Amino acid sequence: MTHPREKFAPQELAIVLSNYDLGIILDIREFAKGSHQAAKLLITTDRNRYLLKRRPKGKDDPYKVAFAHALQLHLAEQNFPLPHLVGTKRDNNSMLKIGDAIYEVFEFIEGEPYDSGHLATYQAGKTLGLYHQLIKDFKPDYDPPPGTYHAAKQVYDAIPRMGEALAQRPSVRGHEKELAATLARLRETYAMAAGAANEIGLTKWATQIIHSDWHPGNMIFDKSHVVAVIDYDAARIAQRAIDIANGCLQFSIHTGTHDLSTWKDETDMARAKRFLRGYDEMNVLTHAELRVIPLLMQEALIAQTISPILKRGTFAGLDGFDFLKMLQRKLAWLNENRNLFELDEADA
Repeated sequence: MTHPREKFAPQELAIVLSNYDLGIILDIREFAKGSHQAAKLLITTDRNRYLLKRRPKGKDDPYKVAFAHALQLHLAEQNFPLPHLVGTKRDNNSMLKIGDAIYEVFEFIEGEPYDSGHLATYQAGKTLGLYHQLIKDFKPDYDPPPGTYHAAKQVYDAIPRMGEALAQRPSVRGHEKELAATLARLRETYAMAAGAANEIGLTKWATQIIHSDWHPGNMIFDKSHVVAVIDYDAARIAQRAIDIANGCLQFSIHTGTHDLSTWKDETDMARAKRFLRGYDEMNVLTHAELRVIPLLMQEALIAQTISPILKRGTFAGLDGFDFLKMLQRKLAWLNENRNLFELDEADA
């Protein structure tokens, strides 16, 4: 079930806009993209176009918002491609707090979505390399949130609970043993991938701030070049490989129609190599990191599946049990083809 999109009340909007100097307003319209829980408006003035956002409940902790804003302001100073925050007219604060609500205004950046092409994929990897380079030594005043998808006890413990969420699905009736076996294999795969990554040395590597949500939907392109990266709410401290692996997964995964049996098991290795090569152009990847990438991709695939299935018994509108069976095939392919992620001259 789709929840109605949050909206601004007229009086609320008037009060919020009175705190900004955006110019003469020519047009205001709803911006119907992203989370339905965040009220968003596209505002056109005689100066520019802006995106006004009211943060949803659960993402309105002032300290977490302050950390995300400090990160974005630091990146803006380094000319990293992102929508610039607009400060309030009284004290140039990037965060406006009225009562229990927190508001933000960003410059609106025009562009295109990811086209799945090799150039756009290469540029996405290169931009992640630049991101990591620019914030490697950044020390924020506010602590970033902890935890990632790697070796997370909450992920490992949540896998069996998907069985409870799926128990009443028509696809499960009469196949309860198959579901139990599928969940057991997922749990084993997650534990084995995490253990193998740690054996390679992941936990001993240096940590830094990572984006933690590097995927096509968080990038704006123009002629296959990245013109903006958005959404810094998930940023945290971890090894950079955590980010690289998730990005590689998001930019190389094969999807398909509602018929999950038609989805390819394999990763699109041409796109995966383009992404990794783009990153390597900006930040040299070690052989150990390349060995860890397919292991972390397996962990990320499992971790990102859990929340939607626990909440709705589905994933992106697809039957949860069928999705898990398809997922198991993708995980098996990744595990069997871990050696393919090494880079050589042919990938340049």
